[in-house]
Amino acid sequence: QGGRVVLHGEGFDEAYTHARQLEAEKGLTFIHPYDDPDVIAGQGTVGMEILRQHPDPLEAVFVPIGGGGLAAGVAVYTKFLRPEVKVIGVEPEDAASMAGALAAGERIILNQVGLFADGVAVRRAGEETFRLCRELLDEVITVSTDEICAAVKDIFEDTRAIAEPSGSVSLAGLKRYVEREGPRPHGLVAVNSGANMNFDRLRHIAERAEIGEHREALLAVTIPEKPGSYRRFIQLLGKRSITEFNYRYSDPQAAQISVGVQLSDGDPEKRQIIAMLQEQGYPVLDMSNNEMAKLHVRYMVGGQASGLQDELIFRFQFPERPGALLKFLNRLSGNWNISLFHYRNHGADYGRVLAGIQVPVAERAQLKRSLDELGYPYWDESDNPAYRSFLNRGTVGATNRT
Repeated sequence: QGGRVVLHGEGFDEAYTHARQLEAEKGLTFIHPYDDPDVIAGQGTVGMEILRQHPDPLEAVFVPIGGGGLAAGVAVYTKFLRPEVKVIGVEPEDAASMAGALAAGERIILNQVGLFADGVAVRRAGEETFRLCRELLDEVITVSTDEICAAVKDIFEDTRAIAEPSGSVSLAGLKRYVEREGPRPHGLVAVNSGANMNFDRLRHIAERAEIGEHREALLAVTIPEKPGSYRRFIQLLGKRSITEFNYRYSDPQAAQISVGVQLSDGDPEKRQIIAMLQEQGYPVLDMSNNEMAKLHVRYMVGGQASGLQDELIFRFQFPERPGALLKFLNRLSGNWNISLFHYRNHGADYGRVLAGIQVPVAERAQLKRSLDELGYPYWDESDNPAYRSFLNRGTVGATNRT
């Protein structure tokens, strides 16, 4: 009673430095959060609970590692009672201080760490925890941000609990282990620790989870810039769900598109899709593991097209179900070139598309009849100030609409 919580810094290292300063200035007692025998012993009671609650054959326990206190404690207890059980630490690829220390044979200091899984974002493993982990851990697995996001989703779908990235690291490691080793005959346990999650972070997790589960491929594809190209491209993908489609006119000969494709068979299916598109003459770039593309470029495909004539902008809404995008394109396609296209599956009942269509003034009455026949709600956005500011560069004929 009477204690005061002090929040300081962007991560553990800054908070640690500040705490040691307060210790020196005010004569306080510093209790290390992980590099302390008593703290390690306390965290080791997690191993005691696991073994008590799972007396059946157990192959491995997966534990998240920041400074290493939890992993060291669980390993000490588990290896003493059940030495045949593997204890495997798991770290994010961009904060792998323990994995780096074990590889080097000594503690190392990372120049910087990623803060997505901030609860395990530690630049240097503890001295005592390193000693124990080096002696007792069977291995340390590192996982990507996408794999962590997929694990957050798995936990939510199985338990309706929202885990923080640091707690979900261990499940991501378990999945990586099974992917490497194949189905296992005995139990696997992943320790889920922490609840440091905010609502805004969920938006990022939802975007990245599908790629982390190998359920989505993000591809950059070059297709001919002419009417009907989109429809032919989507037809090649068959009944696969399109999760995203981004394009903006930039060249009269070739169109550069960013497309997300839902996968049912992971990487083998992705490789099959890429090979099929290349056989059909489409240059393809796999962006599924390109961090800049996933964080930024996929949302920036577009810009202001110069010299583009007779462009109209429409916003559409249509029922979201497999094949809906192809059906939409089949019914929309005519003699007009699509100059802009943006679609993203948001998991809702309705899909939303923003499309630019080049239509000469004389043919706009025909376009209106075609749009009405679609039967989908649509809105003419050609005068929208957002379009005028960011997507249009002196488009000829756009103001002479009927």
